[in-house]
Amino acid sequence: MKQILKPVTYILAAIYFLVDAVFMAVAMPISRWIARHVEFKRLRAWIRSLPPYPSLALFSVPVIILEPIKPVAAYLVATGQVVSGAAAFIGCELLKLVLVERLFHLTRDKLMRIPAFAWAYGKFTEVRAWLHATEAWRVVRALSRTAKDYVAWARARLVGGFSKLVTSRD
Repeated sequence: MKQILKPVTYILAAIYFLVDAVFMAVAMPISRWIARHVEFKRLRAWIRSLPPYPSLALFSVPVIILEPIKPVAAYLVATGQVVSGAAAFIGCELLKLVLVERLFHLTRDKLMRIPAFAWAYGKFTEVRAWLHATEAWRVVRALSRTAKDYVAWARARLVGGFSKLVTSRD
C-alpha cells in the first residue's frame, strides 16, 4: 500500500506546487503594484518590529484563513456551480499569495532565524528550482512569452488603428 501511495503523494504535491507557481506568476505583479502604490507605513513598521515567532504566526494567518476555501471551491464545481467555484478558488488563491508574498518580504530575515522554517523554505526553493528546470516549465514559459508578445502586438495595432481613425475624423 505504501508503494502505491508514495507516487500518488508526489504527483499531488507536484500539481499543488505547479498550481501555486502559476498563481504566483500573477500574484507577484499585483503584490509589487500594491507595494508601490499603497502606503501602510505604520503597519509595515509594526510587522517589521515583530520577533521571529510572532512573525511566523502573522505569516500563517492568510494561509490558515484562505487555504480551506480550496475544498469549498472544489465542492462548488462538483455541484455544478463552476463559475462560483472557479471565482472562489482564483480570488482566494490570489489574495492568499499576495498577502503571503508581502508578509514574507517584510519578515523574511526573522523567519529565517527559525530553524524549521529555514529548512522548509530551503526544500521549497529546491522543488521550485527543479520545477523551473523541467522541460514542461520551459515550454510553458515560451508559450507565455509568445502570448504576451501577441497581446502587445495586438494592443499596439489596436491603438494605432484607433489613432488613425481619430486623426482622419479631425
